[in-house]
Amino acid sequence: MIPGSAALVGAGPGDPGLLTLRAAQLLGEADVVLVDRLVSKEILEHVRPEATVVDVGKTSWTGTAPRQEEINAQLLEHVRAGRRVVRLKGGDPFVFGRGSEEAQALAAAGLPFEVVPGISSAIAVPAYAGIPVTARGVTQDVCVVTGHLDPDDPASRVRWQALATGPGTLVILMGQDRLPMLAAGLIRHGRAADTPAACIEQGTTTQQRVVVSTLEHLAREVAAAGLRAPVTTVVGDVVRLREELRWFGPDLEDA
Repeated sequence: MIPGSAALVGAGPGDPGLLTLRAAQLLGEADVVLVDRLVSKEILEHVRPEATVVDVGKTSWTGTAPRQEEINAQLLEHVRAGRRVVRLKGGDPFVFGRGSEEAQALAAAGLPFEVVPGISSAIAVPAYAGIPVTARGVTQDVCVVTGHLDPDDPASRVRWQALATGPGTLVILMGQDRLPMLAAGLIRHGRAADTPAACIEQGTTTQQRVVVSTLEHLAREVAAAGLRAPVTTVVGDVVRLREELRWFGPDLEDA
């Protein structure tokens, strides 16, 4: 990594063992690491002791929440000062991580950068729950959406009716507080109420918990189980494969 450059790095879905080799290498070279809240302490152990780690999480450990513009400004400031900067994000920086905005800020400023993809929670978390997002003979397509959207918002760019009536797997990232609204909206737009659905808390980690239900009842059962962020929701027939394919989780370790 050259001085005066940045790397937008994906930290993966949670399990430190899923960090890529390139990500670990850059963390060991960085002068400054701007880190999101969902990155584990185990991953930060790759950062060299003399480097500066700055928490810029949107719901940070310090209780402050810098705006995206402030994060962009910090990133540019450190690079312009000649430092080697890693912007470390949970999952993949270009999958609902606003990494494209940070890359655009660097590009507009004429500053060198690279992007290091991370394993997205949209794929890895269902896999750790024993749920393949595609499966031959079940579904060949998958759509990933953010859970922060409103299915009934007329200004939404997401074609909720197409998502609801399509045969494919739907993966919803975050948005557990909106789960009742999301489920009801999908049903109103045409998805069957009895569609298999699952919600996964702290996926790929030793704290992983999974609730399996139907789309109609998922929100109620997730609330009863007390699942908290971060969560990944999967809607579709592939959820039925969990009982056959489940391979990871504290309940299996205790069995």
